[in-house]
Amino acid sequence: MKKRILVTGATSGIGRATALRLAAPDTEIIITGRRADRLAALKAEVEARGAECLVLNFDVRSERECIENIEPLGRVDVLINNAGLAAGLEHIDCGDSADWDAMIDTNVKGLLYVTKIISHAMVVAGKGGHIINIGSIAGTEPYENGAVYCASKHAVHAISQAMRADLLSAGIKVGEVRPGMVETEFSEVRFHGDKERAAGVYRGVEALQGEDIAEAIHWMLSLPAHMNVNDIVLMPTCQAGAYYTYRK
Repeated sequence: MKKRILVTGATSGIGRATALRLAAPDTEIIITGRRADRLAALKAEVEARGAECLVLNFDVRSERECIENIEPLGRVDVLINNAGLAAGLEHIDCGDSADWDAMIDTNVKGLLYVTKIISHAMVVAGKGGHIINIGSIAGTEPYENGAVYCASKHAVHAISQAMRADLLSAGIKVGEVRPGMVETEFSEVRFHGDKERAAGVYRGVEALQGEDIAEAIHWMLSLPAHMNVNDIVLMPTCQAGAYYTYRK
């Protein structure tokens, strides 16, 4: 029986790289996202690696869409909660409430909607499972102009720890990956499509790539059944924290 792996937010960055890294002849990769054209292209790449691939085109911010798309799946062995974003970079008094809603609805509520459905099915099946949440160093290191994004990732950090306790007796592994600077579309989304400003975030540094995070996820999933990585922090060599980055 093929291992069924669901990756949310698979249309770019860490999610896309993870779907490709985990694709193998003994897997079925289930990819979700809002951009149908990108999902279709990724499906072809996943299948080229010998895996089966199922596309679910929906928005995790909608509980109804989560239920309609995920509940019919039944068994899922691995869930990678990757869907997330940052929007805006301003002091709290200048923040845009629409940006706040987008971050909280995606990073926190979307993760909860998906996890509830998948974890319930795992518990009922009684065969364990593995859930990995993509957090951030922002989940423990709040920084100026990032109040709501940092709050959302603090929530992911707390939820991951509580999920580990909640699902322990069911034999379900729960882990969190907390990256530092990763060069993806993250900053372009944060700055609402301003490519020049987004490029400046990575100027003078060799940031992590989505493939680096995918490699860590692959390693976490490859460990023996009695081993669990609760929390792993990954940063580029040039970074020592949210406020400490060496630029050449």
